[in-house]
Parts: sequence; structure tokens; C-alpha cells
Amino acid sequence: MHSPTQPDPFLPTIVAPRGAGLAELALAVGGLAIGTGEFASMSILPLVANDLGTTLPAMGHMISAYALGVVIGAPLITIFLARMPRRMMLICLMAMFAVGNFLGALAPTPGLLIAARFIAGIPHGAYFGVAALVAAALVTPDKRAQAVSRVMLGLTVANIVGVPLATWLGQVLGWRSAFVIVGVLGLLTAALVAIFLPHIAAGNASPRGELGVFRRLQVWLTLAMVAIGFGGLFALYTYVTPTLQQITHASPLAISVLLGLMGVGMTVGNLAGGWLADRSNTATICGVLIWNALALACFSWTSSNLWLAGLNLFLIGTGIAVVPAVQTRLMDVAGDAQTVAAALNHSAFNIANALGAWVGGMAIAGGLGLTSTGPVGAVLALGGIVVLGISLAVDRRAAAAPPLANACK
Repeated sequence: MHSPTQPDPFLPTIVAPRGAGLAELALAVGGLAIGTGEFASMSILPLVANDLGTTLPAMGHMISAYALGVVIGAPLITIFLARMPRRMMLICLMAMFAVGNFLGALAPTPGLLIAARFIAGIPHGAYFGVAALVAAALVTPDKRAQAVSRVMLGLTVANIVGVPLATWLGQVLGWRSAFVIVGVLGLLTAALVAIFLPHIAAGNASPRGELGVFRRLQVWLTLAMVAIGFGGLFALYTYVTPTLQQITHASPLAISVLLGLMGVGMTVGNLAGGWLADRSNTATICGVLIWNALALACFSWTSSNLWLAGLNLFLIGTGIAVVPAVQTRLMDVAGDAQTVAAALNHSAFNIANALGAWVGGMAIAGGLGLTSTGPVGAVLALGGIVVLGISLAVDRRAAAAPPLANACK
């Protein structure tokens, strides 16, 4: 495993033509586009179902189709395009994302819209994975996680600015306008990447080398930790709006403000997580998962009070601080399969989304009520800590193996 304080031979430092700051900004705009498209599609779902003459559950398949595109696309794209220069890969990924959204805006039937959302989801994980690797290569090794967090900033800002704007446009101009604005953001990202990022060769990357990631136990354990541990946030997030309506008795405006607070928490947590991870990656992951468990568990008590619910949602949002730490951990354990490992992280987050929604829904259907999603999410966060413990035990065993083997000779 590479020490976070030592140069990574697979991530040589590169120099952006107009500075690392503008390069990171260009990559972050891509996060804003993807985050807006992913989450705004949930908020405009009733408008879509009504306009296309179908039911809400039936139209909900477009959310699942997007997630499926992420899970499938992340490893496939990074494996088959392993030899493509990184700037060109990022441009192609955002162009594909834009096309998927424009197709969604033009879709005349539910089936074609679902297909368009699948296409839009395919570049999601690969974009974030490659963008994280590029951002880490733009700075010194001791600031990798902070660089990754600045790229992910676009994703968190989407919850504060992008999603409300796209939702408002969808209500005023029709739901198709939301997909158009997201597609335009995708094209803007492609242009900014072309301007502000340098040519970045693929190096020694190859499809065969990238496939080697699937033989690494630590990669699987890290991904399992994300899928289980971060599923706790989605167990609550999926059902937070009906909870605020029925338990907190918040008005539509208040719900928007409360969700905005959660987005602010995500932004703060993302930046703090990058700073913390550059100091101790493992301690950050463990500490954030414990924090998540406590914050989620409290929601069953705070959800009945508007002010306490707002504070609690802000604190729950800060739990996204784990993202930069997990992303850099994957860089450390992936060896020479950097690209596909980084992309798989976002497949794992989408599995966490599905797992959290399913477990939370099971709790509600089982009669535990809407407030049960907090404690259920806390249990999932604790499950992530268990997987992290197994991962660290494997690390210690591997470190101790050579001396033991020599002693036996």
C-alpha cells in the first residue's frame, strides 16, 4: 500500500496550463451537472409521470435505470477505455452525459425516457473516478484528499443550487427543461476540461491491468464498506420528505429549507473530510462512520421538532466527509488498476443508495414508521465499521506475514 505522504508511482504530478485551481473548478462543474441531473430527476418525478400519463411507481423506474447505468458503466468504460488520454476521456464522458440528458428531454414515451436515463447514468461513475485521479495528480501527495474533495464540491453544491433551480425550471417551463439545463452543464464541463486540463497520458494503464483490480481483496472490502456503511444515509434520505411532511409537519417551503440545510452540511463535510483524510485516512473513515451512526440514530427523536430536525439534517449531511477518504483509500489499495477502482467507488455508492432505500422501506412496511429510517440507517453505518475492521485486520495480517514466513525458514 502506498503511504499517503509518499509520491504514488501511478499518479505522477502533472501541471495544469492555467493552474490547478481552474482545473479543479472545471472538474467540479461536472460534479454539479451530474449531481443536479441525478437528484433533480427525483424531485420532478410527479411532473414526468403526470405529463406522460403513467403512474408514479412506474415512472420511478427511470431512477433505477440511471443507477443501473452507473453501476454497469463505471467499470466497463474505465476498462475498455483504459488507454485513452485522461482529458479526452473526461470530455467524451461528459459529452455522453449531455446526450443522455438531451435524449431524456426529447423522449415521447416512458420507455424511451427510462432508456435515456440509463444512457445518462453510464458515464457517471467513470467521470468521478477519473476526475478524482486527475485532481490528486495536480497536487502534492499530502494534499490528495483535499483535491478530491474540491472536485466533489460540485456534487454537494448541486443539492443547494442546482437541484432547486432545475426543479423550479421543471415546474415553470415543464420537466423537459430540467434535463436540457443539465445537458447544457454537461457540454459546459466538456469545454472547460478541454481548456483548463493538460494532456494526460494513460501511462501504463491497459484493460488487462485494470481488470486486476477484481483480484484485490482490499478493493472489495473498501467497496463493501461504502455500500453498507453509506447505505445508512440513503435509508433516511430516500424517505426524508414524507417524514418532514407527516412527522415534522413542515410546510413545502420549510421542507425546501431543511433539505437545503442538509446540502450545506454535505458541502461542509466534504471539505472537512478532505482536510482530515490528508492527516489520517483510516481514522477519518472510522470516525465519520461513528458520527453517521450517532447522527442518524438521533433523527427518530428530533424529527418531531422543526428546529431540531433542521440541525440534525445538517449534521447528517456532514457525514459525506467519508467520500474523499474512501476515494484516496481506493487509490492506495488498487495498485496499478487505479482508474477502474476509483470509478467502482461510485458504483458502490449507488448500491448503497439501493440498499438504504430497500432497508428503510422494509422497516416502514414492517410497521416501524417513518422515524425508524434513522435508527435503521445507524445500524448500516455500524455495519460499515465492522467491514472496515475486517479490512484493517487483513492489512495487519499481510504486514505480519513476511516476518513470520522468514522465521519459519
